[in-house]
Amino acid sequence: MARLLRPLLRGTTYTRLLHLWVPMLVVSVWMFIDPSIPWVPALLLIPVGLIPAVRLGEGVQARLLLTPGEPDSGISAAPSATWADRFRTVLWLEVRMLLGWVAGFMTVWLPVFSVMFVSAALGHPQLDEPILRIARPHWSYALLAPVPLIALYAGVVGLGELVTALARRLLGPSPAERLAALEERTEQLLERTRIARELHDSIGHALTVAVVQAGAARAAGDPAFTDRALAAIEETGRAALDDLERVLGILRESERPVSGRPTLADADRLLESARASGAKVDAEVSGPLETIPGPVSREGYRILQESLTNVLRHAGSVAVRVRMAVVDGRLDLEVRNPLDSDIPGPGRGSGLRGIRERAALLGGSARTGPDDGDWQVHVELPLR
Repeated sequence: MARLLRPLLRGTTYTRLLHLWVPMLVVSVWMFIDPSIPWVPALLLIPVGLIPAVRLGEGVQARLLLTPGEPDSGISAAPSATWADRFRTVLWLEVRMLLGWVAGFMTVWLPVFSVMFVSAALGHPQLDEPILRIARPHWSYALLAPVPLIALYAGVVGLGELVTALARRLLGPSPAERLAALEERTEQLLERTRIARELHDSIGHALTVAVVQAGAARAAGDPAFTDRALAAIEETGRAALDDLERVLGILRESERPVSGRPTLADADRLLESARASGAKVDAEVSGPLETIPGPVSREGYRILQESLTNVLRHAGSVAVRVRMAVVDGRLDLEVRNPLDSDIPGPGRGSGLRGIRERAALLGGSARTGPDDGDWQVHVELPLR
């Protein structure tokens, strides 16, 4: 019983009833003008519904009265963009007026019927209403008095649910709006993934260098080496802080340009950081790196950074061969290091997956894994 009566305590029930009553204001005004042709308001709704701004107003009103407080109501609040939207708006206006007429009839006459039944049960004279006539008063009419009120309750709740479902159907997003929303959501997810990769590569590289340098300095016991290690840690930490500030700036300002992101022109900084951490880096560069398009150069920098980070984290101070070449309209980037039986190669976690994702997003390819006794990261990125 409590569950059945719960809609009486919900404000939404009454805002939906108010939404159903609103069209009756127009009908009531017209009935004072010419009640002989009551269908004129319905006819006038056809050209009104073809106005693009009407859909916007109906959507806002439906959101406020039919789904108050719901963040995702399924009702669009935008002007009509296509003729299909206009025709759906016309149909919505006609259906809303019809349901409003039904709601108006119920809320006026059903309480009157209950009063008439009670009056008949008490033996009072009856009103000769055209809809309901009671010839003889009798106490048994008291049993019928609650029936119209129950029907009123069921009708108000049912019509509220029906008009809300129709609003979602007729005022809901069009296929073009759904596609635009899906594209926006996809862009947001891609941006979040890109930021997560940026933080993983940048901060992970800085922490790896710091750990390697600190461990080497403690093992060496040489003050001069310790000073160099601390300087390398400081430089890497400053670079990581710059990257962190830039990524946080992107989160704060969605329109912030990406021109401040490092590119392969800054690759020397990565190579020197790896050398300072004990790796013996042999770099070979061929072709004009400065002519590489910005997106390719930026992603190439992150791929090189993650590759060197994996070497330092999993292989330690080993010989590393880095080859970067611009040939035949593509960028070839390869990082190789010895894969001894006693030294585990770089893992297969989110870092390597990020490398493959970066390459795939640019239409390129990435190969990672053992190759002739080495661990290799070989990436090919098209320049166009």
